[in-house]
Amino acid sequence: MKIVVAYSGGLDTSILLTWLKEQYNAEIIAFCADVGQEEELKGLDKKAIRTGASKCYIDDLREEFARDFIFPMMRAGALYENQYFLGTSIARPLIAKRQVEIARKERADAVAHGATGKGNDQVRFELTFAALAPELQVIAPWRTWDFKGRTDLINYAKSRGIAVPVTAKKPYSMDRNMLHISFESGILEDPWAEPPADMFKLSVAPEQAPNKAEYVTLDFERGNCVAVNGRKLTPAGVMLALNKLGGKHGVGRVDLVENRFVGMKSRGVYETPGGSILHFAHRQIETLTMDREVMHLRDSLIPKYAELVYNGFWYAPERDFLQAAVDHSQEKVSGTVRLKLYKGNIITAGRKSALSLYNPDVATMEADGGAYHQGDATGFIRLNGLRLRSWARREKAGKKK
Repeated sequence: MKIVVAYSGGLDTSILLTWLKEQYNAEIIAFCADVGQEEELKGLDKKAIRTGASKCYIDDLREEFARDFIFPMMRAGALYENQYFLGTSIARPLIAKRQVEIARKERADAVAHGATGKGNDQVRFELTFAALAPELQVIAPWRTWDFKGRTDLINYAKSRGIAVPVTAKKPYSMDRNMLHISFESGILEDPWAEPPADMFKLSVAPEQAPNKAEYVTLDFERGNCVAVNGRKLTPAGVMLALNKLGGKHGVGRVDLVENRFVGMKSRGVYETPGGSILHFAHRQIETLTMDREVMHLRDSLIPKYAELVYNGFWYAPERDFLQAAVDHSQEKVSGTVRLKLYKGNIITAGRKSALSLYNPDVATMEADGGAYHQGDATGFIRLNGLRLRSWARREKAGKKK
Protein backbone atom coordinates (compact mmCIF):
# COMPACT_ATOMS: atom_id res chain seq x y z
CA MET A 1 0.00 0.00 0.00
CA LYS A 2 1.17 3.53 -0.75
CA ILE A 3 -0.17 6.60 1.12
CA VAL A 4 0.42 10.29 0.32
CA VAL A 5 0.27 12.37 3.50
CA ALA A 6 -0.39 16.11 3.74
CA TYR A 7 2.63 16.98 5.90
CA SER A 8 3.50 20.20 7.72
CA GLY A 9 6.09 19.07 10.23
CA GLY A 10 3.85 20.11 13.11
CA LEU A 11 2.80 17.91 16.01
CA ASP A 12 -0.03 16.01 14.35
CA THR A 13 1.60 15.24 11.00
CA SER A 14 4.95 14.42 12.58
CA ILE A 15 3.20 11.68 14.52
CA LEU A 16 1.21 10.71 11.43
CA LEU A 17 4.11 9.51 9.30
CA THR A 18 5.37 7.07 11.94
CA TRP A 19 1.89 5.93 13.00
CA LEU A 20 0.68 5.24 9.45
CA LYS A 21 3.79 3.27 8.62
CA GLU A 22 3.34 1.14 11.74
CA GLN A 23 -0.42 0.63 11.37
CA TYR A 24 -0.70 0.04 7.62
CA ASN A 25 2.72 -1.43 6.87
CA ALA A 26 2.66 1.00 3.95
CA GLU A 27 5.05 3.14 1.96
CA ILE A 28 4.56 6.72 3.12
CA ILE A 29 5.10 9.70 0.83
CA ALA A 30 5.07 13.09 2.53
CA PHE A 31 3.87 16.19 0.73
CA CYS A 32 4.30 19.72 2.00
CA ALA A 33 2.82 22.67 0.12
CA ASP A 34 4.88 25.84 0.36
CA VAL A 35 2.12 28.42 0.70
CA GLY A 36 4.26 30.90 2.59
CA GLN A 37 5.36 29.19 5.81
CA GLU A 38 8.91 30.51 5.25
CA GLU A 39 11.33 29.30 7.96
CA GLU A 40 8.95 26.52 9.03
CA LEU A 41 9.97 24.60 5.89
CA LYS A 42 13.65 24.44 6.81
CA GLY A 43 14.85 20.85 7.14
CA LEU A 44 11.33 19.49 6.64
CA ASP A 45 12.31 16.94 3.97
CA LYS A 46 15.00 15.42 6.19
CA LYS A 47 12.60 15.29 9.13
CA ALA A 48 9.96 13.53 7.01
CA ILE A 49 12.42 10.84 5.91
CA ARG A 50 13.65 10.46 9.48
CA THR A 51 10.11 9.87 10.79
CA GLY A 52 8.88 7.32 8.27
CA ALA A 53 8.50 8.76 4.76
CA SER A 54 10.26 7.19 1.78
CA LYS A 55 10.03 10.45 -0.14
CA CYS A 56 9.07 14.05 0.58
CA TYR A 57 7.68 16.57 -1.90
CA ILE A 58 7.99 20.25 -0.98
CA ASP A 59 6.26 22.18 -3.76
CA ASP A 60 6.36 25.96 -4.09
CA LEU A 61 2.70 26.88 -4.56
CA ARG A 62 2.93 30.48 -3.38
CA GLU A 63 2.15 32.16 -6.68
CA GLU A 64 -0.70 29.78 -7.45
CA PHE A 65 -2.05 30.26 -3.93
CA ALA A 66 -2.13 34.04 -4.24
CA ARG A 67 -3.32 34.18 -7.87
CA ASP A 68 -5.94 31.41 -7.97
CA PHE A 69 -7.18 31.27 -4.38
CA ILE A 70 -6.50 34.43 -2.33
CA PHE A 71 -7.22 36.92 -5.12
CA PRO A 72 -10.55 35.38 -6.27
CA MET A 73 -11.67 35.36 -2.63
CA MET A 74 -10.63 39.01 -2.23
CA ARG A 75 -12.57 39.93 -5.37
CA ALA A 76 -15.60 38.47 -3.60
CA GLY A 77 -14.93 40.54 -0.47
CA ALA A 78 -15.27 37.38 1.59
CA LEU A 79 -15.21 37.49 5.38
CA TYR A 80 -16.55 34.65 7.52
CA GLU A 81 -18.87 35.93 10.26
CA ASN A 82 -17.71 39.46 9.44
CA GLN A 83 -14.28 38.92 10.99
CA TYR A 84 -12.29 35.96 9.71
CA PHE A 85 -10.26 36.41 6.52
CA LEU A 86 -10.38 32.64 5.82
CA GLY A 87 -6.62 32.21 5.76
CA THR A 88 -6.54 28.54 6.74
CA SER A 89 -9.77 27.74 4.89
CA ILE A 90 -8.56 28.98 1.50
CA ALA A 91 -5.23 27.11 1.64
CA ARG A 92 -6.78 23.66 2.12
CA PRO A 93 -8.32 23.19 -1.35
CA LEU A 94 -4.99 24.02 -3.00
CA ILE A 95 -3.05 21.66 -0.72
CA ALA A 96 -5.56 18.86 -1.29
CA LYS A 97 -5.54 19.44 -5.06
CA ARG A 98 -1.77 19.08 -5.24
CA GLN A 99 -1.91 16.07 -2.92
CA VAL A 100 -4.26 14.37 -5.38
CA GLU A 101 -1.91 15.17 -8.27
CA ILE A 102 1.03 13.61 -6.40
CA ALA A 103 -1.06 10.55 -5.46
CA ARG A 104 -1.83 9.94 -9.11
CA LYS A 105 1.77 10.52 -10.14
CA GLU A 106 2.98 8.05 -7.50
CA ARG A 107 0.13 5.59 -8.19
CA ALA A 108 -0.82 5.76 -4.53
CA ASP A 109 -3.78 3.93 -3.04
CA ALA A 110 -4.74 6.50 -0.45
CA VAL A 111 -4.36 10.05 0.81
CA ALA A 112 -4.17 11.01 4.48
CA HIS A 113 -4.38 14.18 6.55
CA GLY A 114 -3.78 15.12 10.17
CA ALA A 115 -6.94 17.14 10.74
CA THR A 116 -8.83 16.38 13.92
CA GLY A 117 -12.33 14.95 14.08
CA LYS A 118 -13.53 18.12 15.77
CA GLY A 119 -12.31 20.65 13.25
CA ASN A 120 -13.09 22.12 9.86
CA ASP A 121 -9.96 20.99 8.01
CA GLN A 122 -11.05 17.36 7.81
CA VAL A 123 -14.09 18.51 5.83
CA ARG A 124 -12.08 20.83 3.58
CA PHE A 125 -9.57 18.12 2.68
CA GLU A 126 -12.11 15.39 2.15
CA LEU A 127 -14.61 17.42 0.15
CA THR A 128 -11.75 18.36 -2.17
CA PHE A 129 -10.74 14.70 -2.47
CA ALA A 130 -14.36 13.82 -3.23
CA ALA A 131 -14.58 16.45 -5.95
CA LEU A 132 -11.22 15.75 -7.59
CA ALA A 133 -10.40 12.08 -6.91
CA PRO A 134 -13.34 10.07 -5.58
CA GLU A 135 -11.49 6.83 -6.35
CA LEU A 136 -8.79 7.42 -3.70
CA GLN A 137 -9.11 5.96 -0.21
CA VAL A 138 -9.06 8.66 2.48
CA ILE A 139 -7.38 8.00 5.84
CA ALA A 140 -8.16 10.32 8.76
CA PRO A 141 -6.20 8.96 11.77
CA TRP A 142 -7.68 11.40 14.30
CA ARG A 143 -11.01 9.64 13.82
CA THR A 144 -9.59 6.15 14.38
CA TRP A 145 -6.50 6.16 16.57
CA ASP A 146 -6.44 5.82 20.37
CA PHE A 147 -4.81 9.18 21.14
CA LYS A 148 -7.22 11.39 23.08
CA GLY A 149 -5.53 14.76 22.71
CA ARG A 150 -2.37 16.74 22.17
CA THR A 151 -0.80 15.55 25.43
CA ASP A 152 -1.00 11.95 24.18
CA LEU A 153 0.65 13.00 20.91
CA ILE A 154 3.47 14.79 22.70
CA ASN A 155 4.09 11.67 24.81
CA TYR A 156 4.03 9.45 21.70
CA ALA A 157 6.51 11.76 19.98
CA LYS A 158 8.87 11.49 22.96
CA SER A 159 8.61 7.70 22.97
CA ARG A 160 9.56 7.54 19.28
CA GLY A 161 12.19 10.27 19.38
CA ILE A 162 10.17 12.57 17.11
CA ALA A 163 11.05 16.25 17.44
CA VAL A 164 7.93 18.45 17.44
CA PRO A 165 7.57 22.25 17.76
CA VAL A 166 5.11 22.02 20.65
CA THR A 167 5.62 21.57 24.37
CA ALA A 168 3.28 21.17 27.31
CA LYS A 169 4.19 24.73 28.35
CA LYS A 170 3.31 26.20 24.95
CA PRO A 171 0.62 23.90 23.56
CA TYR A 172 -1.27 26.14 21.15
CA SER A 173 -1.56 25.11 17.51
CA MET A 174 -0.27 27.38 14.75
CA ASP A 175 -0.93 27.40 11.01
CA ARG A 176 0.93 29.81 8.75
CA ASN A 177 0.65 30.76 5.10
CA MET A 178 0.96 33.81 2.86
CA LEU A 179 -2.41 35.17 3.95
CA HIS A 180 -2.24 34.71 7.70
CA ILE A 181 -1.13 32.89 10.82
CA SER A 182 -3.77 31.23 12.98
CA PHE A 183 -3.40 30.27 16.63
CA GLU A 184 -5.81 28.01 18.50
CA SER A 185 -6.20 25.36 21.21
CA GLY A 186 -4.23 24.93 24.43
CA ILE A 187 -3.86 28.15 26.37
CA LEU A 188 -6.19 29.92 23.93
CA GLU A 189 -9.20 27.73 24.70
CA ASP A 190 -10.30 30.17 27.42
CA PRO A 191 -12.04 32.97 25.47
CA TRP A 192 -11.53 35.33 28.43
CA ALA A 193 -7.75 34.91 28.37
CA GLU A 194 -5.77 37.51 26.43
CA PRO A 195 -3.30 35.98 23.94
CA PRO A 196 0.32 36.02 25.14
CA ALA A 197 2.20 39.03 23.78
CA ASP A 198 5.10 36.88 22.54
CA MET A 199 2.83 34.61 20.49
CA PHE A 200 2.47 36.89 17.47
CA LYS A 201 4.89 36.55 14.59
CA LEU A 202 3.76 38.69 11.65
CA SER A 203 2.88 41.91 13.45
CA VAL A 204 3.99 44.18 16.23
CA ALA A 205 1.49 45.16 18.89
CA PRO A 206 -0.32 48.35 17.78
CA GLU A 207 0.99 50.25 20.81
CA GLN A 208 4.53 49.37 19.77
CA ALA A 209 4.04 50.37 16.13
CA PRO A 210 5.77 53.51 14.77
CA ASN A 211 4.50 56.84 16.05
CA LYS A 212 4.45 58.19 12.50
CA ALA A 213 1.81 57.10 10.00
CA GLU A 214 2.86 55.59 6.67
CA TYR A 215 1.05 56.04 3.36
CA VAL A 216 0.69 53.25 0.82
CA THR A 217 -0.96 53.14 -2.60
CA LEU A 218 -2.53 50.08 -4.21
CA ASP A 219 -3.32 49.93 -7.93
CA PHE A 220 -6.20 47.69 -9.03
CA GLU A 221 -7.13 46.18 -12.37
CA ARG A 222 -10.42 44.28 -12.68
CA GLY A 223 -10.57 43.78 -8.92
CA ASN A 224 -6.99 42.56 -8.51
CA CYS A 225 -4.17 44.50 -6.89
CA VAL A 226 -1.36 44.76 -9.45
CA ALA A 227 1.00 47.29 -7.84
CA VAL A 228 2.00 48.56 -4.40
CA ASN A 229 3.42 52.08 -4.12
CA GLY A 230 3.61 52.21 -7.91
CA ARG A 231 5.68 49.05 -8.19
CA LYS A 232 4.20 46.30 -10.36
CA LEU A 233 4.04 43.00 -8.49
CA THR A 234 2.76 39.46 -8.98
CA PRO A 235 -0.09 38.35 -6.67
CA ALA A 236 2.42 36.67 -4.35
CA GLY A 237 4.57 39.81 -4.45
CA VAL A 238 1.57 41.90 -3.45
CA MET A 239 0.90 39.69 -0.43
CA LEU A 240 4.53 39.75 0.70
CA ALA A 241 4.78 43.54 0.38
CA LEU A 242 1.50 44.18 2.21
CA ASN A 243 2.33 41.69 4.97
CA LYS A 244 5.54 43.57 5.66
CA LEU A 245 3.81 46.96 5.72
CA GLY A 246 0.85 45.78 7.76
CA GLY A 247 2.99 43.91 10.26
CA LYS A 248 5.18 46.96 10.80
CA HIS A 249 2.12 49.00 11.82
CA GLY A 250 0.31 46.37 13.90
CA VAL A 251 -2.46 45.86 11.36
CA GLY A 252 -4.62 42.74 11.02
CA ARG A 253 -4.90 41.07 14.43
CA VAL A 254 -8.24 39.33 14.94
CA ASP A 255 -9.44 37.44 18.01
CA LEU A 256 -12.80 35.76 17.60
CA VAL A 257 -15.05 32.94 18.68
CA GLU A 258 -16.27 31.37 15.45
CA ASN A 259 -18.86 28.74 14.57
CA ARG A 260 -17.23 25.64 13.14
CA PHE A 261 -18.97 23.66 10.41
CA VAL A 262 -19.21 20.60 12.70
CA GLY A 263 -21.37 22.58 15.13
CA MET A 264 -19.16 23.76 17.99
CA LYS A 265 -17.81 27.20 18.76
CA SER A 266 -14.05 27.68 18.68
CA ARG A 267 -11.78 30.52 19.73
CA GLY A 268 -9.15 31.50 17.18
CA VAL A 269 -6.55 34.26 17.06
CA TYR A 270 -5.33 35.42 13.67
CA GLU A 271 -2.73 37.69 12.13
CA THR A 272 -3.67 38.88 8.63
CA PRO A 273 -1.72 42.09 8.00
CA GLY A 274 -1.53 42.03 4.21
CA GLY A 275 -4.97 40.53 3.75
CA SER A 276 -6.54 43.22 5.94
CA ILE A 277 -5.00 45.99 3.85
CA LEU A 278 -5.94 44.33 0.57
CA HIS A 279 -9.54 43.69 1.65
CA PHE A 280 -9.95 47.27 2.87
CA ALA A 281 -8.39 48.85 -0.23
CA HIS A 282 -10.44 46.67 -2.57
CA ARG A 283 -13.64 47.87 -0.94
CA GLN A 284 -12.55 51.48 -1.35
CA ILE A 285 -11.97 51.18 -5.10
CA GLU A 286 -15.30 49.37 -5.41
CA THR A 287 -17.13 52.30 -3.80
CA LEU A 288 -15.88 54.47 -6.64
CA THR A 289 -16.39 52.14 -9.59
CA MET A 290 -19.22 49.65 -8.88
CA ASP A 291 -22.85 50.28 -9.71
CA ARG A 292 -24.99 50.54 -6.57
CA GLU A 293 -27.32 47.63 -7.30
CA VAL A 294 -24.49 45.38 -8.48
CA MET A 295 -22.56 46.14 -5.30
CA HIS A 296 -25.54 45.51 -3.05
CA LEU A 297 -26.38 42.25 -4.79
CA ARG A 298 -22.76 41.09 -4.61
CA ASP A 299 -22.65 42.09 -0.93
CA SER A 300 -25.71 39.94 -0.27
CA LEU A 301 -23.76 36.96 -1.62
CA ILE A 302 -20.67 37.50 0.58
CA PRO A 303 -21.95 35.47 3.58
CA LYS A 304 -22.75 32.52 1.33
CA TYR A 305 -19.44 32.72 -0.54
CA ALA A 306 -17.50 32.94 2.74
CA GLU A 307 -19.48 30.02 4.17
CA LEU A 308 -18.65 27.88 1.13
CA VAL A 309 -14.93 28.60 1.53
CA TYR A 310 -15.01 28.04 5.30
CA ASN A 311 -16.94 24.77 4.98
CA GLY A 312 -14.70 23.31 2.26
CA PHE A 313 -16.84 23.70 -0.86
CA TRP A 314 -14.25 25.48 -3.01
CA TYR A 315 -14.63 22.94 -5.82
CA ALA A 316 -18.43 22.80 -5.59
CA PRO A 317 -20.54 24.00 -8.54
CA GLU A 318 -22.24 26.66 -6.43
CA ARG A 319 -18.89 28.31 -5.63
CA ASP A 320 -18.03 28.30 -9.35
CA PHE A 321 -21.39 29.92 -10.03
CA LEU A 322 -20.84 32.63 -7.43
CA GLN A 323 -17.29 33.24 -8.64
CA ALA A 324 -18.51 33.85 -12.18
CA ALA A 325 -20.99 36.44 -10.91
CA VAL A 326 -18.37 38.07 -8.67
CA ASP A 327 -15.80 38.27 -11.45
CA HIS A 328 -18.31 39.86 -13.81
CA SER A 329 -18.95 42.52 -11.17
CA GLN A 330 -15.22 43.28 -11.06
CA GLU A 331 -14.70 44.13 -14.74
CA LYS A 332 -14.63 47.90 -14.07
CA VAL A 333 -13.04 47.77 -10.60
CA SER A 334 -9.80 49.50 -11.57
CA GLY A 335 -7.97 52.47 -10.12
CA THR A 336 -5.76 53.54 -7.23
CA VAL A 337 -6.38 53.66 -3.49
CA ARG A 338 -4.22 55.58 -1.02
CA LEU A 339 -4.23 54.39 2.59
CA LYS A 340 -2.67 55.57 5.83
CA LEU A 341 -1.41 52.92 8.25
CA TYR A 342 -1.13 53.92 11.89
CA LYS A 343 -0.98 51.82 15.06
CA GLY A 344 -3.25 49.00 13.95
CA ASN A 345 -5.53 51.22 11.89
CA ILE A 346 -6.13 51.35 8.14
CA ILE A 347 -7.40 54.78 7.14
CA THR A 348 -8.56 55.87 3.69
CA ALA A 349 -6.53 58.80 2.38
CA GLY A 350 -7.86 58.87 -1.20
CA ARG A 351 -9.04 56.94 -4.19
CA LYS A 352 -9.19 57.66 -7.92
CA SER A 353 -10.16 55.86 -11.12
CA ALA A 354 -10.57 56.57 -14.82
CA LEU A 355 -13.68 54.38 -14.56
CA SER A 356 -15.17 56.23 -11.59
CA LEU A 357 -18.96 56.53 -11.33
CA TYR A 358 -18.59 59.43 -8.91
CA ASN A 359 -19.59 62.74 -10.53
CA PRO A 360 -18.70 65.83 -8.49
CA ASP A 361 -20.95 67.97 -10.70
CA VAL A 362 -23.94 65.95 -9.47
CA ALA A 363 -22.85 65.33 -5.87
CA THR A 364 -21.81 68.93 -5.11
CA MET A 365 -23.62 70.92 -2.42
CA GLU A 366 -22.95 74.04 -4.49
CA ALA A 367 -24.81 75.11 -7.63
CA ASP A 368 -24.56 72.24 -10.11
CA GLY A 369 -25.40 74.07 -13.32
CA GLY A 370 -28.52 72.02 -13.90
CA ALA A 371 -26.87 68.59 -13.66
CA TYR A 372 -29.47 67.56 -11.08
CA HIS A 373 -32.96 68.99 -10.65
CA GLN A 374 -33.76 68.96 -6.95
CA GLY A 375 -37.47 69.36 -7.58
CA ASP A 376 -37.52 65.90 -9.15
CA ALA A 377 -37.08 64.47 -5.67
CA THR A 378 -40.65 65.49 -4.72
CA GLY A 379 -42.32 62.86 -6.90
CA PHE A 380 -39.62 60.29 -6.07
CA ILE A 381 -40.27 60.65 -2.35
CA ARG A 382 -44.07 60.75 -2.78
CA LEU A 383 -44.10 57.47 -4.72
CA ASN A 384 -41.80 55.76 -2.21
CA GLY A 385 -43.98 57.02 0.63
CA LEU A 386 -47.24 55.71 -0.87
CA ARG A 387 -47.16 52.33 0.88
CA LEU A 388 -46.15 53.96 4.17
CA ARG A 389 -49.14 56.33 4.04
CA SER A 390 -51.41 53.38 3.28
CA TRP A 391 -49.98 51.46 6.22
CA ALA A 392 -50.38 54.46 8.53
CA ARG A 393 -54.06 54.94 7.56
CA ARG A 394 -54.78 51.27 8.29
CA GLU A 395 -53.06 51.44 11.69
CA LYS A 396 -54.93 54.60 12.60
CA ALA A 397 -58.27 53.05 11.63
CA GLY A 398 -57.51 49.92 13.66
CA LYS A 399 -56.88 51.93 16.82
CA LYS A 400 -60.31 53.59 16.61
CA LYS A 401 -62.12 50.25 16.85
